[in-house]
Amino acid sequence: MIKIISGLLLFLTLPFFMLAQKASLSGKVVDATNNHPLPFVNVVVSGTSIGTVSDEKGHFKFDNLQPGFIRIEASFVGYSKYSSAEFEVSRANTAFIEIKLEKSQSEIEEVTVTASPFRKTAESPLSLRTISIGEIEKAPGANRDISKVIQSFPGVQSTPAYRNDIIIRGGGPSESRFYLDGVEVPFINHFATQGASGGPVGILNADFIREVNFYSGAFPANRGNALSGVMEFNQIDGNEEKLKFQGTLGASEIAATLDGPIGEKTNFVFSVRRSYLQFLFSVLELPFLPNFTDMQFKTRTRFNEKNELTLIGLGANDIFDLNKDIENPDDEQKYILSELPVNEQWNYTLGAVYKHFRENSYQTFVLSRSHLNNSAYKYFENDDSSEDNKILDYTSEEIENKLRFENTSRIDGFKLNFGGGVDFVTYKNSTEQRRYYNDELVNISYKTSLDFVKYSLFAQISKTVLNERLALSLGVRTDANNYSGSMNNLLEQISPRFSASYSLTNKWSLNFNTGRYYQLPAYTMLGYKEEDVLVNKENYLKYIEVDHLIGGIEFRPQAAIQLTAEAFWKRYSDYPFSVNDQISLANKGADYGVVGDEEVLSVSEGRAYGAEFQTRINSRDGFNLNLSYTLVRSEFKDAAGTNIPSSWDSKHLLTATATKDVKRNWRVGGRWRFVGGLPYTPWDLEKSSLVEAWNLKGGPFLDYSQLNTLRFNPFHQLDIRIDKSYYWEKLTAKFYIDIQNLYNFQAQQTDIVVRAEDANGNFITTDNGTRYQLNSIESASGTVLPTVGIILQF
Repeated sequence: MIKIISGLLLFLTLPFFMLAQKASLSGKVVDATNNHPLPFVNVVVSGTSIGTVSDEKGHFKFDNLQPGFIRIEASFVGYSKYSSAEFEVSRANTAFIEIKLEKSQSEIEEVTVTASPFRKTAESPLSLRTISIGEIEKAPGANRDISKVIQSFPGVQSTPAYRNDIIIRGGGPSESRFYLDGVEVPFINHFATQGASGGPVGILNADFIREVNFYSGAFPANRGNALSGVMEFNQIDGNEEKLKFQGTLGASEIAATLDGPIGEKTNFVFSVRRSYLQFLFSVLELPFLPNFTDMQFKTRTRFNEKNELTLIGLGANDIFDLNKDIENPDDEQKYILSELPVNEQWNYTLGAVYKHFRENSYQTFVLSRSHLNNSAYKYFENDDSSEDNKILDYTSEEIENKLRFENTSRIDGFKLNFGGGVDFVTYKNSTEQRRYYNDELVNISYKTSLDFVKYSLFAQISKTVLNERLALSLGVRTDANNYSGSMNNLLEQISPRFSASYSLTNKWSLNFNTGRYYQLPAYTMLGYKEEDVLVNKENYLKYIEVDHLIGGIEFRPQAAIQLTAEAFWKRYSDYPFSVNDQISLANKGADYGVVGDEEVLSVSEGRAYGAEFQTRINSRDGFNLNLSYTLVRSEFKDAAGTNIPSSWDSKHLLTATATKDVKRNWRVGGRWRFVGGLPYTPWDLEKSSLVEAWNLKGGPFLDYSQLNTLRFNPFHQLDIRIDKSYYWEKLTAKFYIDIQNLYNFQAQQTDIVVRAEDANGNFITTDNGTRYQLNSIESASGTVLPTVGIILQF
């Protein structure tokens, strides 16, 4: 491997084609509220003396820029200073940026405001991080996967299991919501766990992303149905001058992206990706063979200064097969083959966002449709020669048709946002499965076809006073639906929130937020049936409720340096509680399959609390640092009402990520992660050894009477990355080497349990053939994983 990497590094240094040339950038400056172009705005390239002024129509242009990642700053009398997210300029294509300036309430002389890449709003003065495409592109160990980049930020737990579960501040992986250019997207990962957020590979193509707003609290009122996190993905616009192509060979897939103009008023971006993991896994003799394809597009049409329309689309097709051709599989391969079902899944989201601008306001209409189709089947011993061997046959669909309206106004220094939404939901499920509950075999057989309507109202008002030193924001939201009488009253789910931020000086500020948030339980719970009865509807299933209390302090000694400290407290109530397993479903969701297709009660309570510390440096000389530490405790009550550690009670999260641009368009970076040992539940070997029980599941059962009584050893890992970019007149070429788990740390995992075999390969049984003899084998996960990436743009 060392020889291969050395050869690649030598190849990347060869001076082929021609030397790098200068890059170009064009842009437009507009008023953020009414979309009027702003003339005579001062625009500069951050960290340089290169500057210009926008013309009468708000346009500006730079030539002779140094290729690479840059930021743009803008200032204008009567408006707050602006600093863009980091983005890339090249010689092959002219980059474009639209700058939206917010009106200031104070005279420019009264308050010293420095443009900073770190965003803060009156609605969310803390627990909000903006992540630029530069940080995504450069992130070591992430391979341009946005979900993995987010795991480097405070409060976000990372795992050694190569999954993208979004676990924030001790909350479960089902507690976050995702928006793509304002359109809610239910799933952002391939092979998604239905009823949760995870999966091994992200769907979103990094080629589309301009920046990401990540909220770990202080959610604005127009973002609902979230308990722990909200992610807003803002996409680039297509090139307005000419057609542009980008080809990418990444860690797990090959991708092609095309963007450019369609006439004078419309631009587009379109991409397709195809994985090659199934070939790699087959060669490595891994027991499962994942295969995925995804597609993404965006168009933006500016009809005139007052009206624009954005169309977005995102779709994925995932197939998860078993590798049954392995000769002489080892115990770990046998364990995985005995447990995993064959899974096929596809999903898509289509959305339209129409904006109409007025003198002091703009209106936003969002219409979208999302559809998930998820199916899985499993045969005992993977013998599909007879249907009698089938132990699982599952098919499910989730369809959402959404309409949302928002009005954003600025009147006499007040910012007002209000609106509402209505969702038309269809959920279908066909399940044939045998389960082992309470020491007996239970046949789960039902079909569900459920249609209901969700509706919401929200409003938020914000104002800065005391020469913009004190920012206040008050919001309220309410959600309901006609699924049942326990959730159809808007007054029962009123969700207030309040934020305040006070600038002690132009460098120090105090920040505060509190709020109550609600989330609808997963559709798998709403549609679960027993004896043709929606049992959870009969159990008066409720919205999940959580109260947040957050306080923090922020210090910005320079525009490019931010230090923050935040303390948080969350109190959960009405969380779904498993009737059969007698545990809170807050402990489930970070595994493949389905979460919530069982009888539950809205009785679980829990809490999560802790403190976060972060240092971010985005210096003008190309040095970036993200150092974060989180102390977190997460607890939920068991059946006896005692607080016990949840499955996400990691206690300590420490991540250090650093990248540095060096001469001749080289870049080096590293990320080190430390995660405190997570609690886990031991196997119930007595139950698992029963032939009747094992044959139903194809594997062992957890002993939930000892929920999270054991704890893994801490996990840590070092990832490094080296990038080299070439900027030529007609072509941009970028190469990278990414090595995950450089020192080959072996992370402790739950023991593997397999059935013992005799010399002839027959399973050994005891107690007159009613029990298998089981063997427990210690297990660890971890390997050095090198990846080579190639990106070509022309």
